[in-house]
Amino acid sequence: MPTLILVRHGRSTANTAGVLAGRTPGVALDERGALQAAALPSRLAGVPLAAAVSSPLQRCRETLRPLLDARPGLPLHTEDRISECDYGDWSGRKLAELSDDPLMAVVQQHPSAAAFPGGESMRAMQARAVDAVREWNARVEEEHGDDAVYAMCSHGDIIKALVADALGMHLDLFQRVHVDPCSVTAIRYTRLRPFLLRLGDTGDLASLAPRAHAPGADADGDTGATASDAAVGGGAGAP
Repeated sequence: MPTLILVRHGRSTANTAGVLAGRTPGVALDERGALQAAALPSRLAGVPLAAAVSSPLQRCRETLRPLLDARPGLPLHTEDRISECDYGDWSGRKLAELSDDPLMAVVQQHPSAAAFPGGESMRAMQARAVDAVREWNARVEEEHGDDAVYAMCSHGDIIKALVADALGMHLDLFQRVHVDPCSVTAIRYTRLRPFLLRLGDTGDLASLAPRAHAPGADADGDTGATASDAAVGGGAGAP
C-alpha cells in the first residue's frame, strides 16, 4: 500500500496572531510560512510523488503551490474531509481568551468527548480524516501501484488524529503528538499495519523515496496555556 506524506500547512497569519483560525476564510501564510512552503520542493526533491491532495483552505493550497510549480505534471486534488476541524463558535477567537473556557480542559484531557459549540466533535473530525486517507490509499494504489508515495497537505489537529489512528492510540492521547508548521509526517500503510516513518520532520526527506522491492498568542506572547497544554489548532511552531 502507499506511503502517505502528511504536510502541515506553513505558518499562517492566524498562527502568529494567536488566533484559532478553524475554517475562517482568507487565512493566508505569513512571511515565514511562505518561506517554509518555498523550501518544500527541495526537501521533497528525492521523493517521487504520485499525487498531491489538499485541504480546501487557502493556507494549505498556498503551501503546496511551490511544490506544484516545481512539478508541473503532479496532479492536485482537493479533499474536504481533511479540512480543518470545525471549531464552530471558537473559530476566529484568541487562544488566550479560550484558555479559561471549561471546554478547553476537555479538549486537552479528554478530546474524544469534546464537541465544539456550533461545530463538530473531535471524534467526528478524526473519523472523516481516517476515512479519507483509507480511500485515497486505495485509489493511489490502484492507479500507481503499492510502492507509490503521495502528499497530503492538511492541519495540525487532523494530522495528529491520523497519527493516533496509525499508532493504534486512543484519541484521548492525540494531544501528546506535536507537528510544527510545514513539517512532514510520513506513514507507510501495509495490509496488516501502518508504520510511522517520520513525525513532524522539518529537515531533509530524501530517505522517504521508495526502496526497490521494499516491503496561538496575544501581544505579550501569552497563549494562556500551561507547559503541559497541547497547541489547539497546531500552534505557530518554534520562534
